[in-house]
Amino acid sequence: MASDNLITEGKTALEEVAPDLLCLRTLFVNVLFVGTPGSRQWILVDTGMPGFAKDIIQIAEERFDGPPLAIVLTHGHFDHVGNVIELEQYWGTPVFAHTLELPYLTGITDYPPADPTVGGGLLARTSFIFPNEAIHLDDRVDALPSDHRVPYAPDWRWIATPGHSPGHISLYREKDGALIAGDAFITVQQESLWHVIFQDKELHGPPMYFTTDWEAAKNSVQTLADLKPELAITGHGHMMASTELRGQLDRLARDFDRLALPRQGKYV
Repeated sequence: MASDNLITEGKTALEEVAPDLLCLRTLFVNVLFVGTPGSRQWILVDTGMPGFAKDIIQIAEERFDGPPLAIVLTHGHFDHVGNVIELEQYWGTPVFAHTLELPYLTGITDYPPADPTVGGGLLARTSFIFPNEAIHLDDRVDALPSDHRVPYAPDWRWIATPGHSPGHISLYREKDGALIAGDAFITVQQESLWHVIFQDKELHGPPMYFTTDWEAAKNSVQTLADLKPELAITGHGHMMASTELRGQLDRLARDFDRLALPRQGKYV
């Protein structure tokens, strides 16, 4: 594992999490390339902020022998699906998400608007400008298999981790304890522009301004803590591993109401 192998270039950064896990940060959101370099057997998890399709395509072409076999979305918030339509059109790759997330990906239902009153930081206070409208993948997105398999990634299984969004999922690989958590929990204080710019690593609950079901979010953190993961890649922030990860995740699950739950807000 080469978690200290971080390459920053412009508005993106690459972090080698494991030999078959590459994390690309697009402004402040992570995209995961899951597969062995040089292979044709790989998937993309989430697609990051809008405007980074060319970066994603370039990295994919340099790292793999062909396009991804699937794009898997942890959820459909704007910062995780910003390039999915462009990438799907370029590669012709199938897209998968939880069935409860499909209305937000097929133009049927908009997400609830962000709550700028929670979190206290500049990103939280300006979150009212963040898009919450559904995107239109239409028949180009399918529901993940009900048996929790991850298409084209046989070592992984998906886990329902709602709260931040109704159909939010995380991905887990039991053989090495690798966890792709999406926004079920994150490793940076996402509400604070200062912490986002400097990427101060500290485990937090889901981004407050877009989380609408806090009881479900609490249960999801407990579900992931019970896995005792060896490493975690989250939707925002750097990877975290071993005792640092497990200690902070156990603490978050044990004291979620104090550490993660906003004191007030429209969704509290």
